[in-house]
Amino acid sequence: MAARSKARKRAVDLLFEAEQRSLNVEVLMARRREEPEAQVVVPEFTVTLVEGVVSHWASINDALSSWSQGWSLERMPAVDRAILRLGTYEIVWAEDVPDAVAISEAVNLAAHLSTDESPNFVSGLLTRISQMKATIV
Repeated sequence: MAARSKARKRAVDLLFEAEQRSLNVEVLMARRREEPEAQVVVPEFTVTLVEGVVSHWASINDALSSWSQGWSLERMPAVDRAILRLGTYEIVWAEDVPDAVAISEAVNLAAHLSTDESPNFVSGLLTRISQMKATIV
């Protein structure tokens, strides 16, 4: 797995864990980075991704809610929410990541971490986000 792919997975892990434990993801990430016995290093790209998601949290959630036909955020599996938030951040705000790469990475994460239906759902929703990204602020 490429370094950026591993960093994306780590970002999803942190977003998911923080939500499940009702923690602030930035505080959780800081704790993970400070642990002397940390078994998993938090790469700088992971930090950039998590901070990006957090800084655009409301806009990301609004976009996902607006374009996920028939699916509220609460109804989505928690891991899918984390993947979609990360993918939306990369599509809309990460200028160095092509939309197709962001979507492909998110679909791969969904295939490895979520349900059998998740890759198609993630692909469809992020493709729509990509098409509508000029309207997302």
